Amino acid sequence: MHESELDLVFKALAHAERRRILFSLYDKPKQSLFEVCAESFGRDGKTLSRQTISQHLDALERAGLLEVTWQGRTKMHSITEKPLRRAMKILSNNLS
Repeated sequence: MHESELDLVFKALAHAERRRILFSLYDKPKQSLFEVCAESFGRDGKTLSRQTISQHLDALERAGLLEVTWQGRTKMHSITEKPLRRAMKILSNNLS
């Protein structure tokens, strides 16, 4: 993992809404944008626009934290833990 990839992971994790999205995708993988939006509203009653949620999903995808598949014309999102595990390994190696 290059330093820039590590930076993308930590930048993505720095935002509370992105962490909430990841937790939601961990609990229920393969969610569409609509489902992520509905989950976000249902969780705390706070309304975020589809565009805002989409931007958060894009940041998570750029950081490699999402696996994207297609079901017909619908983009489905799932968490992928590999970048998190690599980031933790790098941190632990540098802290030792």
